[in-house]
Amino acid sequence: MTAVFDQGPPPPCPHPFNLAAHVLRRADDLPDRIALAVLGLSGADRWSYARLRAAVLGTGTGLLQAGLRPGDRVLMRLGNTVEFPIAYLGAIAAGLVPIPTSSQLTAPEVAGIIATTTPAVILRAGGIACPETDIPILDETTLTAMRDLPPVAYAMGDPDRLAYIIYTSGTSGIPRAVAHAHRAIWARRMMFQGWYGLREQDRLCHAGAFNWTYTLGTGLMDPWTMGATALIPAPEITPEQLPLILKRHDATIFAAAPGVYRKLLKQGQTLSLPRLRHGLSAGEKLSDAIRQHWHEATGTTIHEAYGMSECSTFISGSPDDPAPPGTLGRPQQGRRLAILGANGPVATGDAGTIAIHRSDPGLMLGYLGAPEATAEKYQGDWFLTGDQGAMDAEGHITYLGRTDDMMNAGGFRVSPIEVEAVLNTHPGITQCAVTDIEVKEDARLIMAFYTGPEPLPAETLHSFACDRLAAYKRPRGYFHVDTLPTGANGKLLRRALRPIYKALHDQA
Repeated sequence: MTAVFDQGPPPPCPHPFNLAAHVLRRADDLPDRIALAVLGLSGADRWSYARLRAAVLGTGTGLLQAGLRPGDRVLMRLGNTVEFPIAYLGAIAAGLVPIPTSSQLTAPEVAGIIATTTPAVILRAGGIACPETDIPILDETTLTAMRDLPPVAYAMGDPDRLAYIIYTSGTSGIPRAVAHAHRAIWARRMMFQGWYGLREQDRLCHAGAFNWTYTLGTGLMDPWTMGATALIPAPEITPEQLPLILKRHDATIFAAAPGVYRKLLKQGQTLSLPRLRHGLSAGEKLSDAIRQHWHEATGTTIHEAYGMSECSTFISGSPDDPAPPGTLGRPQQGRRLAILGANGPVATGDAGTIAIHRSDPGLMLGYLGAPEATAEKYQGDWFLTGDQGAMDAEGHITYLGRTDDMMNAGGFRVSPIEVEAVLNTHPGITQCAVTDIEVKEDARLIMAFYTGPEPLPAETLHSFACDRLAAYKRPRGYFHVDTLPTGANGKLLRRALRPIYKALHDQA
């Protein structure tokens, strides 16, 4: 029996179609229901579906009045505010192509994005890094004023046309622009029961920032598509304060990266969350320890999902079909997955590369401007995730780790090659290698090891990295070594850095 699992075809995406129109379609039926509440300790900023839709469609009108034309690309350099999803949906509603980016990116990193995507305009909030450019910039004050403009007509069209572009660090170490179609939002319907257990009456709280794609999808777009209420903690809320926020605002589902769960859980603590049905986790592998501690504290379960920038989440456990211990769960209804070896699907129970069929409606259109890199991700009709797994006879998939050296820093996938390329430009470094290391239970940090004439002050290297790398990509420690571990062919053995760290740590 081969490791192929077919959950049946998904329902076809309607035609014509617009992603933003699909997300906001419940505003007609539920104009007065709260679509979004931004939660602070002293209260909440509440947005009804009618208010949200008016702001989105007014923003769409404003962007067109600013001289943009359907198909133009819009680079988003906005902060952790409600303006982020409003501008994102407003652009898509008007037929524009938003490029959401992390506010943590540095000016040199953003310059690379501009060179690849050639945006027609940049939406920029104060204090958000951006290089000097001749591209027109619209500030947050201008965007806010657009909310009161007359509504733009939805730009309907082929669901396979380009809707938005997001960035991911590929195994090559080069950040890739991932192009997604309007149909990507239609594919997310498979998560509603396959992962969330989402209902119209739910109040889903996502612990992430507005400008994180995990929050944008799971925390906002999906609840709005269902007609549910999205709850987002205000930027000043700390993980330790989240239990109070969840209880005070009657959250029924809580979504976060594993690191957030770890921070809000204290040994032996009991959390009183009477309305909460379950938690959701994605972004990095959830440990059994966090899962157990959460259950002991709340009496509820956490349902984990596996996905990637190129195809969101497509393997998961759910309230109706919990994942057996040690597994990620099963492919969602409408998905077709396989575990591949060099010659195609492996036998059930054998290890191989997790792959999803190219017919999946949630799969990317491709890497923008990189057809060869796109082609390299396919083996016949299968898209290769680059992660190892094994599938049992019922379709449950056990995650076996990465086939490359990709790191995970707080839910962000980070390529070691990208970080090394920056650090290797320092004049005092001959060669550098980085990896993520578990410094304590469920806590992984990026560490850098380098050769050079002499040890360099950690503060010097940290300052160097701060000017060139987003905060989540920066190493938390720097270690001068005589040599770096390599294989017979001279290739860096990054996994061999971990025992070096242990030896140095034990000596300290």
